[in-house]
Amino acid sequence: MKLTERTRINIHPERSVPEEAVEILSAGFVAHLGFVQDGQPYVIPLSYHYDADQPDRMFLHGATRSRALKLIANGDPVCVTVTLVDGLVYSRKAMNHSINYRSVILLGKAHPVTSETEKFELFDKMVQRYFPDRTLDQDYNHPPSADLGATALVEVQIEEWSAKARRGGPTGPDDDKSDALGSAGVIDLREL
Repeated sequence: MKLTERTRINIHPERSVPEEAVEILSAGFVAHLGFVQDGQPYVIPLSYHYDADQPDRMFLHGATRSRALKLIANGDPVCVTVTLVDGLVYSRKAMNHSINYRSVILLGKAHPVTSETEKFELFDKMVQRYFPDRTLDQDYNHPPSADLGATALVEVQIEEWSAKARRGGPTGPDDDKSDALGSAGVIDLREL
């Protein structure tokens, strides 16, 4: 994926991890879609499908009545973010509290997926990604045409992205001193 001035990380560039973008997008559950309508920016959460075998595409899922999906399906530029929160970082100094995270910001253009067959295949892949132990026709029914027609699926053609991660412990001036006032450490959310 190409990196441009728009996707260059300016604050903490040492945290840039473009090589992890596919892994982050594959592991995430919620994508936040950014779009502008009549000069007003909006950001909304959506479920999505991402397949590492097709790294330049992401599929966003929602209702056919969704103004966001209707708006972006005409090819307007979009911004989508996916963030994984790995830990809460606490410090002896309030300013040095932080979050360990991995995130991807991607820019692209979208268009609707209208083929019922393609929609079914992608929705089935989404179910498998979110619920890997569920099986079609065993754990859930094949969706009727009416359900597929009532559900919007928009493909985002990814043009560029950046990935960033914060890892490690607190960075306050006294955080490594065991005799200093207060406490410091990391609550690892991946273990909860």
